[in-house]
Amino acid sequence: MPQPLKDKVALVAGATRGAGRGIAVELGAAGATVYVTGRSTRARRSEYDRPETLEDTADLVTAAGGHGIAVPTDHLDPAQVRTLVDRVADEQGRLDVLVNDIWGGEHLFAWDAPVWEHDLDKGLRLLRLAVETHAVTSHHALPLLLRRPGGLVVEMTDGTDAYNRENYRVSFFYDLAKTSVLRMAFALGHELGPRGATAVALTPGWLRSEIMLDTFGVREENWRDALDQVPHFAISETPRYVGRAVAALAADAEVSRWNGRSLDAGSLARTYGFTDLDGSRPDAWRYLVEVQDTGKPADVTGYR
Repeated sequence: MPQPLKDKVALVAGATRGAGRGIAVELGAAGATVYVTGRSTRARRSEYDRPETLEDTADLVTAAGGHGIAVPTDHLDPAQVRTLVDRVADEQGRLDVLVNDIWGGEHLFAWDAPVWEHDLDKGLRLLRLAVETHAVTSHHALPLLLRRPGGLVVEMTDGTDAYNRENYRVSFFYDLAKTSVLRMAFALGHELGPRGATAVALTPGWLRSEIMLDTFGVREENWRDALDQVPHFAISETPRYVGRAVAALAADAEVSRWNGRSLDAGSLARTYGFTDLDGSRPDAWRYLVEVQDTGKPADVTGYR
């Protein structure tokens, strides 16, 4: 298989599971050396208390054709992030792709809870995990990325700029976190563009992450069994789909055309020609606007 990223070095911050794992694996499949970070290891679980581990992600990267390197890191600790980046610099001398996918907020937000009713400690913790970590990581990693022209920064979020501008997203804290990341990519675009690098915000669609599959009581092999409970889940996609979006961006010699932009996996699939693992091209955000949010019955015809 072609490996357009064979000589590239990537750092996927927040790669233990979900989109981060899918991105890391697809960067590996494209031949990259991928440093993966997170807090859940084979020796110790994070507060998520889930079975996925950072070492498993690194093994999957290597099995896909790249070189996976697991570095347990708490991205709220600047000293740990600085040590991580120093290691990448010492071992590789370069950083070509930075993916800021740190999240960690699944258990910290309450649906439709106004700010005065939402647990304040959980809300503030969510903002630290989802926003502060990205800033800390960029602060330490970008000087290395800027050593060579053509670097790419991908800020992972939930929702496009257009969708989030018009729609309330879950709760005050969740909305603020995801919108902040969109704005980070915009700001980084202004700071990196003149220096020869590119920053984008990227959102998957309805992600069939490990947590989402568990929530619906299904596995990837039988995910369609969940459609009886949640019919619109028919538009969902694997984490590898957005991973292929990142790999396509990283291999694009003209990626700077996207600088500062808000992107989504479905739109990039049409541009670059990749598909999800099943050969389909889910276009989740157009589906949400045109079908789900208008109250129409679930029908993915023309959307995947």
